[in-house]
Amino acid sequence: MLLRENPSAEELEAWMIQLRREFHRYPELSFGEYETQKKILKILGELGVEARKIADTGVLASIRGKLPGPCIALRSDTDGLQVQEELIERNSDYISRNDGVMHACGHDGHMAMLFGAARLFQENRNFPGEVRLIFQPAEEIPPGGSERVIAEGGLEGVDAVMGMHIFTNHESRSVGFRPGPFMASTNRFEAIIKGKGGHISKPKSCIDPVRIATDFLSNLYPALEKQLDPDKYIIGVGRIRGGAQFNRIPDTVEILGSYRTFDRDTTDIIDRTIKECLDEVLKRYVKQGDEFSGFPDYELDILHGYPVLANDPMFTKAVNSKLQESFPKLTIYPELEKTFAAEDFASYLQKVPGIFISLGTLNPEKKIVEINHSCKFDIDEDILITGTEIFYTLSLDFLKNPKKYISSQSYLNPEPLRKSLKTDR
Repeated sequence: MLLRENPSAEELEAWMIQLRREFHRYPELSFGEYETQKKILKILGELGVEARKIADTGVLASIRGKLPGPCIALRSDTDGLQVQEELIERNSDYISRNDGVMHACGHDGHMAMLFGAARLFQENRNFPGEVRLIFQPAEEIPPGGSERVIAEGGLEGVDAVMGMHIFTNHESRSVGFRPGPFMASTNRFEAIIKGKGGHISKPKSCIDPVRIATDFLSNLYPALEKQLDPDKYIIGVGRIRGGAQFNRIPDTVEILGSYRTFDRDTTDIIDRTIKECLDEVLKRYVKQGDEFSGFPDYELDILHGYPVLANDPMFTKAVNSKLQESFPKLTIYPELEKTFAAEDFASYLQKVPGIFISLGTLNPEKKIVEINHSCKFDIDEDILITGTEIFYTLSLDFLKNPKKYISSQSYLNPEPLRKSLKTDR
């Protein structure tokens, strides 16, 4: 890294590590990041950066250059997870002080890297245009804080957007991305199956929703396998709930699950197949008699959460070229495999062109091997200066040469996903 060859960067790196550890000690859950917001505003104030609150617990800041030009937005998420952090070899100094909450997905590092870039831009204002800083709340829970940021004007006047996420998918201080679809959409479904309850010794007088639920799931998976390649989707059930008494057939069973896809057509097929399987299975449990009128039945509620995250092809090509030119020693994966992980950064990319970059932190020598969301997750803090320099270098190049990255002809605004599909039978 160029900054690593500059002795003055040692103080910047130490400052970023200190910030990252401070954020790590005091994580807060989605839309509850009030103390985090105060810290962000305080640090920006100390840097002399103009800032305001947005999306309840987020912060929007702006650094303007001395010359006119375009605007690029840089985004960091700020929320932690409902995870109890475990004490490991490295984290005794900065383990979470907030019981049951942890920065287990690198958001503490994301904030530190964004502050590093902010400091570099603030100290050198001899650039054209504007750098917009988005410290976004609630990335971890659909529909995500990004929609609130957009609705409250966070992208007004923005020409391009860039984000970065720390992952253990690849080695420390390497980066990866891909043009087009990169991360999956996330979708939630809830089915309430309505039977007719009664004593377990009288099954002919009941319609058993437990058996219906079992048959539904036994039919759903094979039905999807016949229609879709396995690399196009994943689906799973996270909760099945029904009944309270060992000798009573319950009245209802609730099934809560989710699925992820890389395109709208696949999402539509899964939506349709869930309903068709429910309809088909319920036919088998229909009984004659007035006492069974209206049973069995179901309610189906499908929520489409984060859309597919698709990097703009022209922007991604320019990023790869600039990284190769500026950082010849940097390991770059320009065609990283698509991942079924999901990110509400996708909403920004539906509004303006840009890129989401994966920053590797895997380092077996330092025993940094735990995946994101693990109670033992940690990062290789050497990557913070790497991420900051990438933010700074790419942003500066975009502001000076925007036509390399975007054009009105190259950017296709993708169709947003429907938000919900509710069926009462």
